[in-house]
Amino acid sequence: MSGKLIVFEGTDGSGKATQAGLLCQHLEREGVPFREIDFPRYGKPSAAMVQEYLNGNLGKRPGDVSAYAASLFFSMDRYASYKQDWGGFYESGGLVVANRYTTSNAVHQASKLPEEERKEYLDWLFDLEYNKLGLPRPDLVLYLDMPTEITERMMRQREQATGTHADIHEQDETYLKNCRANAKEVVKDCGWTVINCASDGVPRTVEDIHAQVYRIVKKLL
Repeated sequence: MSGKLIVFEGTDGSGKATQAGLLCQHLEREGVPFREIDFPRYGKPSAAMVQEYLNGNLGKRPGDVSAYAASLFFSMDRYASYKQDWGGFYESGGLVVANRYTTSNAVHQASKLPEEERKEYLDWLFDLEYNKLGLPRPDLVLYLDMPTEITERMMRQREQATGTHADIHEQDETYLKNCRANAKEVVKDCGWTVINCASDGVPRTVEDIHAQVYRIVKKLL
């Protein structure tokens, strides 16, 4: 018996963590059992190479590390997470809500490649994680689409408010634009559900976005 896996995806700063958290709060109010997971698992040994990469210790720009190498860093963290944390719950029929997943590699790492090489990479990625590693395929991927100029502004505000430092993905606006352009094709090819998070260049409220999210999720429950 397998459970259900709902994934929130989007470029950096699109509100994935916020919307995943709001959904989990709603599920709790409704009495629906669930597990919430978040990638990468910063601070865990399995995410050490992810942190080396994102901190710029393997290259100061995202393109300094190949799509395939970077993908392996994230894949190993997901595999360890599944084996150590939520796999048993999922396999017993549980509902799992993920902030990022294999889908993040599809958005971020494929964007590093020429367009004609992206399908080959995506086939490799999904075969690696879903077949070779045995990780579950998502039942629903909610792609939060926010214009890059808005996410850039929101990330800079977040940095100032929290005193945190942007990683090499978040610092590179051109890279984020490429990720968003790549994601538009991935979304269509993979059948993800798009949530438009802005209207006429103005961000929608988190409550409005959540209401749309829950209407979609409710059909899966």
